[in-house]
Amino acid sequence: MSGCGCFPVNLERSRSRKGSFKLSKRSSSSGSSKALIADSNRENDQPLVVCFGEMLIDFVPAVSGVSLAEAEAFKKAAGGAPANVAVGIARLGGSAAFIGKVGEDEFGYMLADILKQNNVDNSGMRFDPHARTALAFVTLTKEGEREFMFYRNPSADMLLQDKELDENLIKKGSIFHYGSISLIEEPCRSAHMAAMEIAKKSGCILSYDPNLRLPLWPSADAARKGIMSIWNEADIIKISEDEITFLTEGDDPYDDKVVMEKLFQPHMKLLLVTEGNNGCRYYTQEFKGRVSGVQVDCVDTTGAGDAFVAGILNKLASDLDLYKNEKKLKEALLFANACGAITVTGMGAIPALPTTEDVHQIIAKSSA
Repeated sequence: MSGCGCFPVNLERSRSRKGSFKLSKRSSSSGSSKALIADSNRENDQPLVVCFGEMLIDFVPAVSGVSLAEAEAFKKAAGGAPANVAVGIARLGGSAAFIGKVGEDEFGYMLADILKQNNVDNSGMRFDPHARTALAFVTLTKEGEREFMFYRNPSADMLLQDKELDENLIKKGSIFHYGSISLIEEPCRSAHMAAMEIAKKSGCILSYDPNLRLPLWPSADAARKGIMSIWNEADIIKISEDEITFLTEGDDPYDDKVVMEKLFQPHMKLLLVTEGNNGCRYYTQEFKGRVSGVQVDCVDTTGAGDAFVAGILNKLASDLDLYKNEKKLKEALLFANACGAITVTGMGAIPALPTTEDVHQIIAKSSA
């Protein structure tokens, strides 16, 4: 969905790698569900960010700038905004885990393997033997319009149940991050709500990126209501200009009064508005402002928002009071802006996600 990284995969090799995982069965009303536990490759004592939601396979045209109908060939890609954020945090040297459900199929095992390769804890993943891993066909046309075609009827990510949640993993987190796609259908919506409740009771900061994908919702009104249904629960929210216009039904996304009166909540710690290459705006209880973007030559905008979220959450995990100090917050947001900027210089999200060294280099270069 939001973000993808292309991976040429030999399925026979992928099948043989299952030996590096331990599979334990759990009972499920929809059939056997399996918890996959990855062998740990490294120690990471950084505060944990747990990302919840969808992970899927995107198919992107082999040639850019064409519609889905015009594309003659497609490349398989790992997708899903929460998973991209988890990988982005790990790439920056942080500690991240992913919770979600995929099919008990080759694509599902491929996705679990990609997380493991990128040092993301995938022990919270579940595998459904009766539903397939979600698929999406995604393209960016010459006119700059993004087209989506989804195959979820239903897909495994929609079928995660609350009894399949790894409660101990959620409780280990200092930040619990999620989107809105997992709110669309039951039983995943109930699992989402239960996971949020566990995280909240354990003292996690709740981070929300609505990541609007309108074609997945029954209607625009359902999307608006669904996204806003949990708005008041979040401590931190990141939205785009387009999402402000959608959620406010046409109001000016650049108007601070609109943001403060319609979107900022009294208990909220931080509201972030991304503005593409122009940077971002920030709103807290005490102050508001803007941080300029880092200018680069754009190749592919896929995953830029996820990289931004990974950048700010990685900083926040190490300093949970970061939002109280405007100077520190602006430095962290410049870092996050640079994460997004680097990502658009490469194709796909996961391959282009930066390391901390990459970010420091581009910031130094841009300020020289």
